[in-house]
Amino acid sequence: MLYYDLHIHSCLSPCAEDEMTPNNICNMALIKSLDLIALTDHNSVRQIPAFAEAAEKCGIRALYGCELQTSEEVHVLGLFARAEDALSLQPWIDERMPGIPNRPDFFGNQLICDAEDRVTGTEERLLLVSLTADLDETIAAIHACGGAAVLAHVLDRENSVTNQLGFIPPALPYDGLEIKSTEEKQRILSSHPWIKEDGTVWLTDSDAHRLIAISEAEQALSEEMLSRLWGGRQ
Repeated sequence: MLYYDLHIHSCLSPCAEDEMTPNNICNMALIKSLDLIALTDHNSVRQIPAFAEAAEKCGIRALYGCELQTSEEVHVLGLFARAEDALSLQPWIDERMPGIPNRPDFFGNQLICDAEDRVTGTEERLLLVSLTADLDETIAAIHACGGAAVLAHVLDRENSVTNQLGFIPPALPYDGLEIKSTEEKQRILSSHPWIKEDGTVWLTDSDAHRLIAISEAEQALSEEMLSRLWGGRQ
């Protein structure tokens, strides 16, 4: 079993602290005895190269991803087993970014680091925006690059699919659901009879924006359940 946290933001996300550098994230995950982590910045994978090097250096297993905001303002995690697959999604994101300038004094810094945590650049466009792509288009783009699409924090959040759409559409081709507790799972199952408990990959992540918020070694995932995320798309 793998103790995991598959929803972590770096200093590239404006809502995350500047201390959320690739090496700091990986080392904190080791301190917390995690086996598997994923970097999932808002609407960008540009921190992935440094994160991949940091994870290899620290000896922690990594997935590579992003948290995309659809035109419906729904948050979707794209998770990739290979860094190059995650990076292949960036041109698609760039084409659908509205190009609103970031205001670091208001939204926060959007820092890009190298493998030694040195700041090498900044993202000038605000990342806390909706892409000009709907939920179906966003999931299709993740799948086209070999990734898994996980509906993020599906209950009780402003950018959850249930808040924005009112429910999880039966035909939506997602690969996993992110929840905060067993109680949330039961609420989803009771309100969505077409969702089967055993047929769904359930993830409980931190959505960490601070180092201390990265998960403790409490949630575990089997290799078989992890592989189900990609449904043969690797």
